[in-house]
Amino acid sequence: MTEAARHQVVVNDEEQYSLWPFDRPLPDGWRAEGFAGGRQECLDHIDEVWTDMRPRSVRIRQDAEDAGNAGNAGDAVDAGVGGAGGAL
Repeated sequence: MTEAARHQVVVNDEEQYSLWPFDRPLPDGWRAEGFAGGRQECLDHIDEVWTDMRPRSVRIRQDAEDAGNAGNAGDAVDAGVGGAGGAL
């Protein structure tokens, strides 16, 4: 296959990206992302759009943990102001 061969950008349910030869059936679990071109064009596109390498399930879990921790930090600050829940 030459550099000029057409490829397409594909993505899976975990929002992980790859490129795939345009003329071959997609592997199970992958769908076309919508961008096609030469190999390097596809790699450049992936570099632009895939900015967080964590799988989707990990991002969701970590974001939920971060949101929970942020709420707890606010509670600690509120309780420390003026003693009883911020009352002066």
